[in-house]
Amino acid sequence: MVLLRSLLFNVVMLLSAAVYAPLMLPTVVLPFALRYRLISAWARFQLIVLKHLCRLDYRVEGREHLPGGAAIILSKHQSAWETIAFQGIFLPQTWVLKRELLWIPLFGWALALLRPIAIDRSAGRKAIEQVIEQGRERLQSGIWVVVFPEGTRVAPGTRKRYAMGGAVLAAETGYPVVPVAHNAGSFWLRRGFLKRPGTVRVVIGPVIDPRGQTAEAIIKQAEEWIEKKMVELEKTA
Repeated sequence: MVLLRSLLFNVVMLLSAAVYAPLMLPTVVLPFALRYRLISAWARFQLIVLKHLCRLDYRVEGREHLPGGAAIILSKHQSAWETIAFQGIFLPQTWVLKRELLWIPLFGWALALLRPIAIDRSAGRKAIEQVIEQGRERLQSGIWVVVFPEGTRVAPGTRKRYAMGGAVLAAETGYPVVPVAHNAGSFWLRRGFLKRPGTVRVVIGPVIDPRGQTAEAIIKQAEEWIEKKMVELEKTA
C-alpha cells in the first residue's frame, strides 16, 4: 500500500504541476504578495494530498519564536518535503537556490516568479555578494529568505559542512536568523520514491540576533542548535 500510495501521489504531483505552472505564468504582472499566495496554493494542495493519500502529516513546534517581521531561515535539508511544506508554514518567502533549477521547463519558470536568489555555486565570492545584495532587497520588501546552509539534501543521521551565505546575509543586514530542524528525511527520502506514513516534526528554534556578531559566530550557533535538535528528532521518527 505504501508503494501504491506513493505512486499515486507522484502522479498527482506531476500532473498538477504540469497544469498549474502554465496557469501561473500570467501572474508576473501581479503584486508579489498576491502572486505568492496563488502560486504557493499548489504547495498547500500537495500537503493535503500527502496527508490523505500517503498518511503523511506534520506538526510544527516553536511558532512562538517567529519574529514579527521578515527574517532569514537557516534550515536542515533532507528531502523535497520541506521545499513544499515551508510554503504552508512560514510567511511569504523566497529561497537561495542553484540557478539550474530555473532552467526546468514549466516548474522552473513558475519558480522564477517567486523571486528566488538563484546563484552559480562555482562563482565563489561573487555568489556571496549576490546573496547579500538580493537578499537585502527581499528582506526589505518583507519577504523571508530561506537558506539550506548544507547546500544539498542530506540523509538522516548525516551532515555536511554549513556554508556561510545565510550567516553573512544576516551579519550584513541585521535581520534575525530563525534556525529550523525537521525529520522529513525519515519519511520522504532525499532520493527515494516512497512516502512513508507518519508525522514530520518541524521545530523552530529561538531567534539568533545577528547584530554585533560575525558570520562565523552566527552560523556556529545555528548549526549547533539544528544538529543537536536533529539527534532528538531522528530518534523519535
